[in-house]
Amino acid sequence: MEINEQIKQMAMRLRGLREDLEMTVEDVAEKCGVTSDELNRYESGNSDIPMNFLCNAAQVLGVEPLELFAGYTPKMSSYWLVRKGKGPVIERQKAYKYQALAMGFKNAKASPFIVTVEPKMEETMHLNSHEGQEFNLLLKGKLMLSIGGRELILDPGDSVYFDSSQPHGMKALNGEPARFLAIII
Repeated sequence: MEINEQIKQMAMRLRGLREDLEMTVEDVAEKCGVTSDELNRYESGNSDIPMNFLCNAAQVLGVEPLELFAGYTPKMSSYWLVRKGKGPVIERQKAYKYQALAMGFKNAKASPFIVTVEPKMEETMHLNSHEGQEFNLLLKGKLMLSIGGRELILDPGDSVYFDSSQPHGMKALNGEPARFLAIII
């Protein structure tokens, strides 16, 4: 599925669920920490939807993130096995690819992903923030991670645990993709 089609499908599920629950744009936006204009853009399907927003929205709407990502309700409660390279892939931007590692596990307490960051030419780093905490372990490549205005350079094997309400973003260095394990708690 094309990236734009994935975004449109997620937007449609987001809006449909909000409307089914009879929640206003203003109410959901406030609870998710975004403006009403931002939520309207996300629901239109014409703007990329940040991963952290989707996780927050799922919590606000009382569903598992997988329901917004893929329209699927997790059913596993004893274990969820993902074979190497086989987890559901969420490509939301050309520069980022998320491989979901626990999307089929019902009521998961954490959201683990293998994230691949493609090298970008532009100098501006897109920053996100969301409730909770995050753990990142760099598996491959070299990565610049900005957390709360401080830039950290990570090499394979380096890890960082941080308060994810701090604005944070990443950039692959040396013209090569970087791959890391991200666990959002």
